[in-house]
Amino acid sequence: MAEQASAWVTLAHKIGASVLTAHVDDVDRASRFPRESIDALRAEKFLGLFIPKELGGGGASLADLTGVCHALGQYCASTGMVYAMHQIQIACMMRHYKGAEFFAGYLRECAKDELLIASATTELGPQGNTRMSSCALEYDGDEVKLEKNTPVISYGLEADGILVTSRRTVDSPPSDQAATLVKKSQYTLEKTMEWDTLGMRGTCSHGFMFRGKAHKSQVLATPFAEVSQQTMLPVAHTTWTSLWSGIAVDAVNRARAFVRAEARRQPGVTPPSALRLAETMNTLHLLRANVMDGIREYERVMDDSEALSGLGFAIRMNNLKVSTTQLTPQVVGQALAVCGIAGYKSNTKFSLGRHLRDAHGGALMVANDRILGTNSNLLLVYKDE
Repeated sequence: MAEQASAWVTLAHKIGASVLTAHVDDVDRASRFPRESIDALRAEKFLGLFIPKELGGGGASLADLTGVCHALGQYCASTGMVYAMHQIQIACMMRHYKGAEFFAGYLRECAKDELLIASATTELGPQGNTRMSSCALEYDGDEVKLEKNTPVISYGLEADGILVTSRRTVDSPPSDQAATLVKKSQYTLEKTMEWDTLGMRGTCSHGFMFRGKAHKSQVLATPFAEVSQQTMLPVAHTTWTSLWSGIAVDAVNRARAFVRAEARRQPGVTPPSALRLAETMNTLHLLRANVMDGIREYERVMDDSEALSGLGFAIRMNNLKVSTTQLTPQVVGQALAVCGIAGYKSNTKFSLGRHLRDAHGGALMVANDRILGTNSNLLLVYKDE
């Protein structure tokens, strides 16, 4: 498995250096979907990487997947985020379809045709709480109908399908949710909000009114509460933090290149910026250790439903996300201090403006305050193991 992981990551770096790097500035400047980058990943079968081999996919491990996200984050954070979000939806279907014929066939289709899957988990009513829904599935025989007013569907206009959450029936309480995979031919999207942001601009996370119809077999039988706790959140937190650490690594690499250039100008003299670089490397190592520990923790228990449902695991995964999104902007900021005006400018090889803007997005994706609020409630009843 280590050889395969190395092959996936090595190829991701190759695509990143040749394709992502060539388009990242235009993607950011124009706030456009990174089409060339996703097409390059699609051509090498990266979208089906996490799907089991028996369903036609790459059969990659979590270590493979997070390693690829870390690599992509070093070249284009928007591409890396689109890729990570897609794999979160794949993981939810893959781990919870329980042999259902539709989902087995759909995952095979995803692997064969390298389909791109988005998600619609938030809506305007519950104010960003993904574990509450006001919209509901309406049944008409074998057909289900759903309308959802969502403030964000990342790369919604580019997706081949969307995994949408809602109340399971019109009579269900807000917390009794189901996830439905709706194919592109089965829904319409009416744009309601533009995506004009500080960073992560290429994710094209516009707001939409979603209207769709699907067969009832396209509704995951597993309650979304279980899907969310055991798969969606831990896969999101391990892939996202890997991506954010990739941003930090590239920022530090630029700072290292700056210090080396300074040293070459004055042989035998240690540049003043070298001390700041040492400090920055220390913070980066803390960040990477934190992320790798979180990945290993999820790998350890990912097939243990009891452990996945425990309060301790939820707290640890939440802390992984919060701490990484606090450390990433810190690392990039320290790298900027190393590079000085060369990093502040937008037209040098040491430029860090995009890195800094993208890094600040992490704390807002499922807001840290919301996550800390959840942890504060969990800690009232959690007994340390």
